[in-house]
Amino acid sequence: MKWNLRLAAANRGIWKASELQRMLADAGLVISAGKMSGLWSGNPASIKLDDLDVICAVVGCSVQELLIAEPAKVALNTHDQEDPQEVAAAPSGPAITPRRREGRSLPPS
Repeated sequence: MKWNLRLAAANRGIWKASELQRMLADAGLVISAGKMSGLWSGNPASIKLDDLDVICAVVGCSVQELLIAEPAKVALNTHDQEDPQEVAAAPSGPAITPRRREGRSLPPS
């Protein structure tokens, strides 16, 4: 995922991290200088969903503008490169045997 806060803010005339930080504080979200730096620079370590709601409301954007999927960066699973018939024939773990509950019998078939 690519974090795109700086561009989303710039598209709405917010050019400085300190300006956005003040706007977020006015909306009830107080962010430390260190965390604000991470959000602004594009490398946040984490973000709470509630905080994301406030950021979207203050900036006036949607989550899709802030989080941009980058599926090309995902490593392919090794099974994707194997022969599908071999993968389907390979055992997937221990066999599971259903058990009957004591005192109950199955209806006649």
